[in-house]
Amino acid sequence: MAKILVFIDQYKGEAGMASWEALLAGKMLADKLGGGLSAVIVGSGVEALANTAFHYGAEEVFLADDVSLADYRAEAYALGLAKATEAADPEVVLFPTTTRGRELAAMLAIDTDSGVLVDATEMDVEDGAVVATRPIYAGKVIAKVKCEAKPQIITLRARAFGKPEADESLSGNITKLDGLMAEADIATKVLDTEMVEGGVSLTDANVIVSGGRGVSNNAGLEVPGDITDEKEIEIWKATQGFGLIQELADVLDAAVGASRAAVDANYISYAHQVGQTGKTVAPDLYIACGISGAIQHMAGMRSSKVLVAINKDGDAPVFKEARYGVVGDLFDVLPAITAEFKKQLGK
Repeated sequence: MAKILVFIDQYKGEAGMASWEALLAGKMLADKLGGGLSAVIVGSGVEALANTAFHYGAEEVFLADDVSLADYRAEAYALGLAKATEAADPEVVLFPTTTRGRELAAMLAIDTDSGVLVDATEMDVEDGAVVATRPIYAGKVIAKVKCEAKPQIITLRARAFGKPEADESLSGNITKLDGLMAEADIATKVLDTEMVEGGVSLTDANVIVSGGRGVSNNAGLEVPGDITDEKEIEIWKATQGFGLIQELADVLDAAVGASRAAVDANYISYAHQVGQTGKTVAPDLYIACGISGAIQHMAGMRSSKVLVAINKDGDAPVFKEARYGVVGDLFDVLPAITAEFKKQLGK
């Protein structure tokens, strides 16, 4: 019996690093439980991805490959996942904590009459059951939880279990699944897709430079004469502030993040939001610019290894969490930091 089954979250035939991290975590768990490690891939034209899963440690891949799965639709993907779970009969099913991963983990729990341990940052085995460690209360408390039902379903926080290394000499067996949903039976139809974001992924980034409400507070900027509305002036100033953040991010090969306050004020799109209602991240370096440090934002980046805070208010709560702090105007500090990084990195 396959002890561990890992869902590989892919889009158009490409899987994010969080999926391979889940395989690494699955391998460590399989060693403790004394069983095998399998993966499940759901999509269309994704058989080549199975070889990558083998390179990251999967011994078997359950493949639900059908033209009806070209676009992500929860009901069709959930059936493919349920078929794989039935065939593998695992004790534990692992998911990366992605949007699709969280949705499908919940649907599998319903299909199998089990429960979900969400956003785990550590796992151990006690009396044959997995004990997951996860942050609660916006990261203020760490809880250890377990699920008595089988399979035990767990979603894993990105970058919490180390960086996996691929071994191209590894191979395994592919089990193709049938009995998938026909196109006519799928109620949801995808009419069109549009890629609206580019750059470095927040969840995969080693470095993140984030902006908050303070990016609009440059009183010395000369506003173009054709912008007269107060809200438009505020947003224009914020655009200049995020321009400085983007410049630093480009030098550091970093992702650009934002607080909810910045997103709600229309300074930047929701895709950049970090926090309790945005993305949860765990970079090696997080640079917070003009972010006060509200608990909701800190909940999304508390796992960062090093936090650098830049804020005019020396009493801002963010400084209590920061490893390094700069009390100053980000419009003065960021250009200086960017110039120094360019010098040190030879860019």
